Amino acid sequence: MRAAIFNEPRSISVGERPDAAIAEPTDAVVRVVLACVCGSDLWYYRGESPHALGPIGHEFIGVVEQVGAEVSGVASGDFVVAPFTYCDGTCAHCRAGVTSQCVAGGSFGNHGIDGGQGEAVRVPLASSTLVLVPGSGHSDETMRSLLTLSDVMCAGHHAAVSAGVTRDSVVAVVGDGAVGLCAVIAARRLGAARIIALSRNPARQQIARSFGATDIIAERGDAATEAILELTHGVGVDAALECVGTGQSVATALAIARPGSTVGVVGAPHGVDVPIIDVIVYRNIGLRGGVAPARIYIPELLDDVLYGRINPGRVFDFETDLKDIVKAYDAMDERRAIKSLVRVGTL
Repeated sequence: MRAAIFNEPRSISVGERPDAAIAEPTDAVVRVVLACVCGSDLWYYRGESPHALGPIGHEFIGVVEQVGAEVSGVASGDFVVAPFTYCDGTCAHCRAGVTSQCVAGGSFGNHGIDGGQGEAVRVPLASSTLVLVPGSGHSDETMRSLLTLSDVMCAGHHAAVSAGVTRDSVVAVVGDGAVGLCAVIAARRLGAARIIALSRNPARQQIARSFGATDIIAERGDAATEAILELTHGVGVDAALECVGTGQSVATALAIARPGSTVGVVGAPHGVDVPIIDVIVYRNIGLRGGVAPARIYIPELLDDVLYGRINPGRVFDFETDLKDIVKAYDAMDERRAIKSLVRVGTL
């Protein structure tokens, strides 16, 4: 089968890999319809995070082609969303709602597991991993939004949940990438009264406003902190959603959070050095988040997508097919695109 292959930093190619096949009775094989490139894929592409040579990509939706003898809940022909990590749903971590840390789990496109940027994927622990999408004949707009449930919409939601966004709260979202924009949706969905989006890109600012942002701050660093403190009369925000993962973005999120509030961190951390005593302890700032347990969030977000209450698929502003997937990486790497969609197959 054809699939994207990570060769080394700055080198992604499309080549032949062994066909996805049932290896365990708990497996399913999913034929990929839509995939995409994640911001975390760019860390690998740029050589800023290590990645094993071989398959890559962890976001996809598709059609079940085959199931193992012990799989229940999904069957051949079903249209499904695959969260970016697979899980057994029964371990202590899964029962606590942290499916992303399942003791038997893992992520797609790593450690020999098929990547989502390919024609098909072997899905381990399929019964507890895959989420069935009801209905048929979904519009292209809906399909795009369903794809975001594989990762970025759930990541944005995790930032909002981790930061404790509540009705009538004041929220700031640090980051205007796909996760940050989805975090704006999540904050609005949870009832925030004021949502401050940090962005200096006019196109992304426009999307943030359409998703529910009430204020836009274009400054960075100390200037951004000063602007938000001025907006909040020196108090700071009730919840800060950190959706980038750089030292500056984390520092900004911590600086704008009011005492007693929580920063929800979902950005992949690079170069982050948080002074625990001065910033967190003495200011009573909470710090929560991490790898989003997407499998927990997909069911509640799925209905909102299917009924058109949220439309996170608008974060896709570049698309190509599998053979030209390098263009999808380059568009995001050069910040010409928020998020790249890759059309692989058909329903």
